Amino acid sequence: MTTDDIKLLYEYNYWANKRILSMAEQVSPAQLMMPTTFSWDSLHKTLVHLLDTEYGWRVVCDEGKTTFAWQPEEFPTLASIQIRWNEEEKAMWAYLNKLTDENLQEPISYEVDGTIRKRILWHCLVHVVNHGTQHRSECGAMLTDLDKSPGDMDFTIFLSER
Repeated sequence: MTTDDIKLLYEYNYWANKRILSMAEQVSPAQLMMPTTFSWDSLHKTLVHLLDTEYGWRVVCDEGKTTFAWQPEEFPTLASIQIRWNEEEKAMWAYLNKLTDENLQEPISYEVDGTIRKRILWHCLVHVVNHGTQHRSECGAMLTDLDKSPGDMDFTIFLSER
C-alpha cells in the first residue's frame, strides 16, 4: 500500500460522502430524523456516526488517542453536519499529505474498552473507507426509501467520473 493508494481511496470516500450529503439536502428535517430499522436508527444519526468515525480514526492514527465521542445532539441540522465534515475532510487531507509510504507500514496502538489494540497504520486508514462504505449504503437505502436515491456509488463509477 502506498500513500497514492490511500489518497485515491480517500478521494473516493469523500466523493461518495458528497453524493450522500447532496441527496440528504433534499429531504425534510423530519425525514432526516425519522426512525429507521438500520443500525444507527436514522439518517441523521448515521451521518453523525460516519463523521465521528472519520474524526476519531484520524485522531487515533495521527495522535494515538482514542476519541470517538460526538453525539447526534451536537449536530442538530444537516448544515451543522456538513460544516463539520468539511472541516474534518480538510484535517484528514492535511494528515494524509504528510504521510510517507514508510509511515503506512508502521504499527500503531490504541485502546478500546480497556484493551490495547495494535494495527498497521494503512489497515486503519483502509478501515475508515470500508466502514464508510457500509454506512453510506445504509444512508443510500434510507434516501432511496424517501425517493432520493444517491445513485451508484461504486468505486469504478468514481474512477470513471474522476
